[in-house]
Amino acid sequence: MNILPIQDIISGCRKNNRKSQKALYQLFYSFSMKICLRYAKDKEEAIEIVNDGFMRVFTHIGRYDSAKSFKSWLSTIMINTAIDYYRRRIKSIEMEELNDKHDVEDAESILSRMHYEDLISLVQKLSLAYRTVFNLFVIDGYSHEEISKMLSISTGASKSNLFKAREQLKRMLREAGSPVSHSLNINVND
Repeated sequence: MNILPIQDIISGCRKNNRKSQKALYQLFYSFSMKICLRYAKDKEEAIEIVNDGFMRVFTHIGRYDSAKSFKSWLSTIMINTAIDYYRRRIKSIEMEELNDKHDVEDAESILSRMHYEDLISLVQKLSLAYRTVFNLFVIDGYSHEEISKMLSISTGASKSNLFKAREQLKRMLREAGSPVSHSLNINVND
């Protein structure tokens, strides 16, 4: 099987060529799945988000600027698709506000002490609201102000959900006997 250069595949996708679309999907499926698994509660939900994301990619491929990184553009689409999925689901889930001010702890990334797959399996156990805010803040680097706009929640709700996600992750790590449970410090006041 001949593998076409990415720009040739993208060019074919712009012409709605099914073979090019299939090639793009196969080439970037794993990359997209890694992103969507962070936001999904399980693999089936992640697959649904990935497929929705690729539909957006094929629909809006004309907007892709070939002078920029395709992976970066694709990553943005997958994150936004996951957020839209979240928004549809959140209508039935109330976001919680936290009125108490939390003590600021030194930020130390759990990512440096855990395997990626272990972290993802724990994050997937979080509620939809906690999981989404945790991913956007900790993994994708959005600020609480940006998250509040993306999810149509208050900045306080974003901070609260991050704090509660962190606390639940600490509890899960303690229950699993992990030595990193005491160091799950993610600054909620950023």
